[in-house]
Amino acid sequence: MIVPLGLGYLADLLWGDPQGWPHPVRAFGAAIARGDRMLNRGSGRLIKGTILVVVLCTAVFASSYWGLKVLQAWWLPAYYIVASIGVFYCLANRSLLQEGQAVLDALKSEGLDAGRRRLSRIVGRDTRQLSEQQIRTAVLESMSENLSDGVVAPLLFYLAGGLPAMLLYKMINTLDSMIGYKRESYRLFGRAAARLDDVANFFPARFTAFVMVLVTGSRRALRYIFRYGRAHASPNSGYPEAALAGILNCRFGGPNHYKGILVEKPYIGENQKVLTDRDFRYVKYINHAVTLVTVIFVISCVLLTVWKL
Repeated sequence: MIVPLGLGYLADLLWGDPQGWPHPVRAFGAAIARGDRMLNRGSGRLIKGTILVVVLCTAVFASSYWGLKVLQAWWLPAYYIVASIGVFYCLANRSLLQEGQAVLDALKSEGLDAGRRRLSRIVGRDTRQLSEQQIRTAVLESMSENLSDGVVAPLLFYLAGGLPAMLLYKMINTLDSMIGYKRESYRLFGRAAARLDDVANFFPARFTAFVMVLVTGSRRALRYIFRYGRAHASPNSGYPEAALAGILNCRFGGPNHYKGILVEKPYIGENQKVLTDRDFRYVKYINHAVTLVTVIFVISCVLLTVWKL
């Protein structure tokens, strides 16, 4: 487990997601979209959506588990290569930071409209009317939330069950992002996906928040976790957001438009601080530090388990 994890982590650190390459998450998305078209109609949508979740999650875990078993028995170097590539594809820290930086670069070099358009690629809210500060706030909120979803959670699932569990988490997360909505067309069909994602991210979100405190030494962040962690509409996203708001001494949350509908969200934090590029650079350090600490944690747990055996 350690060799693929180390190689996959280093590959993500150096390259991020290579544009235009085949990617398992794109295959997951295609399978989900097909299931959505076939099943999200007529009656029994809750059952149909649940069946889709069970079938896709089982297929991903079982196929990857047995595929890796076959490779391991056939030729060990092939197993290490495939497993390392799989870990690389499941981590998204460098890509996350690149996307955030791209929004700020567009804002600085091309203006407000360009920043809004670029931001729309990484957030679900309507961006057409956002101010410069609202764009910067959205970028940092996305960095904290996706640090958990895109980095820490996959690593913790890897600890729990290797690459098959890591890929299972990516399927769960992709299901939630595609069908786990509250709007009427997905209210029943996507309910199982949304609930499963909540369960899968329960521990990783809180783990992420506390590691953010660890790597920054921010006592305010610790207070904010307990004060604002449950303020978010999501049962999990509020924890890393609260930690980052405390670290930066800023305010996240508040009302935003989603698909033309105003959604009143509580504020996380108190200080209406003017966010700058310096804050983003600090967030880059936090993301890299949290990722490294989590990788070390996973490796340490694996070594401890082996030692006990």
